[in-house]
Amino acid sequence: MIRVGIIGCGRISDLHAQAYLEHPEAVITAVCDPVADNRDTRGAAWGVAEQDRHADYRELLARDDVDMVEILVPHHLHARVALDAMDAGKHVSLQKPMATSLADADAMIARAAERGVVFKVFENFVFYPPIQRAKELIEAGEIGEVRSIRLKSNPGWSPTAWEVPAAASAWRIDPEQCGGGPLVFDDGHHKFAIAWHFLGLADRVHAFIGSTYDGLLDAPSLVSWTHPDGAVGSLEVVHSPELKLDTVHYAQDDRVEITGTRGVIWVTRGHGRMLDVAPVVLHRDGVTTKYDDMPTGWETSFVRSGRHFVDALLNGTPPALTGEQGREVLAFALAAQESARTGRAAAPAVTGR
Repeated sequence: MIRVGIIGCGRISDLHAQAYLEHPEAVITAVCDPVADNRDTRGAAWGVAEQDRHADYRELLARDDVDMVEILVPHHLHARVALDAMDAGKHVSLQKPMATSLADADAMIARAAERGVVFKVFENFVFYPPIQRAKELIEAGEIGEVRSIRLKSNPGWSPTAWEVPAAASAWRIDPEQCGGGPLVFDDGHHKFAIAWHFLGLADRVHAFIGSTYDGLLDAPSLVSWTHPDGAVGSLEVVHSPELKLDTVHYAQDDRVEITGTRGVIWVTRGHGRMLDVAPVVLHRDGVTTKYDDMPTGWETSFVRSGRHFVDALLNGTPPALTGEQGREVLAFALAAQESARTGRAAAPAVTGR
């Protein structure tokens, strides 16, 4: 049985916790949040007794009935909390992006190795069933060699979307706490992770990162990149305030187009559902095939990612993303930030560079 402590009980923790609540070999034994309403509301919902709800994460780390921690705090606090957890001998699942700097990322990777604990960067989109199906089709050779990937991120509005607390929105629009903007750096991690998942780390990134609403949103933006084998990719982020979306999570949707030497695959949804078409569409040899035999709720990706970590701990297998893999995605995202600042292409910094 893997005993889980959750540090940070904000809005997103509902999706993270579900994986452990549903896993037969996991149990949430303690929670932590400085906001009493957060820790009490979530603690009660997850079956955590009142005495096992903490305001100070160091109290949770001192417990001997916690094997691993799920860290869900603002980005600028990631390294501090993760390093303390590793020093306490806890396995760590750290919400993406793993840090705001590569120096902090390297420190966590090194500390995990020193302490002999398993370190995972929690990225759910690579566990999203339509993305997993696209990966399976590519590995089966359905579109030949992948030559490009195009990603579109499109926030709008929705009457059924999550209500996001003001405090949660506030730190995401503060570059010092977030590490960048809320759309290209924070949510953009998902898109950079998808590109990395299919093509590996880019070798050259060029970005235009826009600014609207007095700098609160980093859109419209366009990021493009190349890979060592000549493949190319792009991410387009557009905020459409009058675009009504069908979602029960964030008011946003995503689309992915992957082009190979033999065919094309489209993943038509992400956070929500904009297009009334199959979630995965393949065109090859003049024939279009639609795949709709999979769950498409965004929450499924969180459950699969969390379950994967529990299974990795139980079986002694590597998690996804490992700290080293998470660092590559972070380097990808930071290269986009650097390019936007300088107006020149930037190379993601590889380990030891």
